[in-house]
Formats: sequence, C-alpha cells, structure tokens
Amino acid sequence: MFEKKSKGSSTEDKIDVFAPAKGAAKVIIGNGVKLKGEITSADEVQIDGEADITLKTDNIIVGSTGKAQGNIETHNMDVWGNLDGDIKVSGTLTIQEAGSVSGSIEYQNLQIKLGGKINGDIKVSDKVKKISDAPKVETSSLQDIQENKEQKN
Repeated sequence: MFEKKSKGSSTEDKIDVFAPAKGAAKVIIGNGVKLKGEITSADEVQIDGEADITLKTDNIIVGSTGKAQGNIETHNMDVWGNLDGDIKVSGTLTIQEAGSVSGSIEYQNLQIKLGGKINGDIKVSDKVKKISDAPKVETSSLQDIQENKEQKN
C-alpha cells in the first residue's frame, strides 16, 4: 500500500532553474554594478544597478534599485526605478508605482500605476492608425440593394 517507488535519475527529469531557456539572451546588471557602454544583442535586459547605455532589445526591466540613462529602443519596458534618455517603445511602456521615466519618450501603449511618474517630450507612436484615418468605404443599405434588384428584374 505504501510502497516507495524509485525514480530514475534521468537528465530529462532534472530541471536547472538557473539555466536560461535555450536560445534566450538575457543580460542582468546587478545592484551595485555601474555600466557604461552598448549592448548590441539581447532578448531581455534587467537593470538593477546603474547604467549609461545604448541598447536595442525585446524587453527591458528597470528594477526598483535601477538607474538607467541613454538611448534605449525596445518592444516592452517595465520601469520600477529611474530611467532617463531617448526612449522608444514599440509595444507597451509600463511605469510601476515607484517608477520614474523622463526624457524623449515615444511609445505605442502606456500604462502608469498610481504613483508612477513620466516627464519630458512624450509622443505616441504612429504605427497603429486610428479608425478615423482609415479609407472610407461606401456602404449601401439593404433597402438600396433590394431596389436595385427590383429595377434589374
């Protein structure tokens, strides 16, 4: 009834939580680290220290102890700390409760939690066109269609 079942020690059964996903390129700038430079290729960047950086990435997180400045282009950005610079976000810019973003900011979508701050030259990206800018399509009412049918018959 209470038999111990032995588990095989196959390498497929073990999961290393510290190993990154296959093909993932993640950079972490830890608390207390100061970095000045350029990151040319990364899927995700997390800044918990200080960074004066030029960066193009898919996702960036500025942690609560993070202070970043520079030229940053990303798809999604989540700011818990301080960020200043030329910032372009093609997806969603999220500013958390203690987050602060300043500088020249261009974004597609914006989410600011209560207490979050944004300051500077702020612009909404023009990638998504408004419905009012769509070309006008002439529509016919059902009554017009029926009248045209009757005239042809």
